[in-house]
Amino acid sequence: MDTLSYKTISANKETANKEWVVVDATDQVVGRLGAKVAKLLRGKYKPNFTPHVDCGDNVIIINADKVVFTGNKMTDKIYLRYTGYPGGQRETTPAAILAKPNGAEKLMKRVVKGMLPKNRLGAKLLSNLYVYAGGEHNHEAQTPKVIDINTLK
Repeated sequence: MDTLSYKTISANKETANKEWVVVDATDQVVGRLGAKVAKLLRGKYKPNFTPHVDCGDNVIIINADKVVFTGNKMTDKIYLRYTGYPGGQRETTPAAILAKPNGAEKLMKRVVKGMLPKNRLGAKLLSNLYVYAGGEHNHEAQTPKVIDINTLK
């Protein structure tokens, strides 16, 4: 038996085959969509996944303003942040975030950021995410392929 055939192949920045994909967020549940997009960004759907390398795809989310929350989460769910000062804990709801300018983009980035690693790699992976509230994007030059997010596990 040839023992060289059992070497583990580890991807690096040069050997990672990154693609551009478009995900339509129309009528998708926010948390489930965010989890699948985070797995796409990390590259977990690829056979050469390496945990410490950015080997995931560049993901473009369109129609981010048409996402849905199940139940009463649109008004009852609370996102917390802290200003750094005593008594500086601020809370907001998804409805309040969506009401602001660029709210859909900020909400989806916040959801996906919470599902990525909390380190430098997670920050780098988040820069591969592009979110648009409308149905069009300005990344046609990269020739992204449209995928159906419901077919992924």
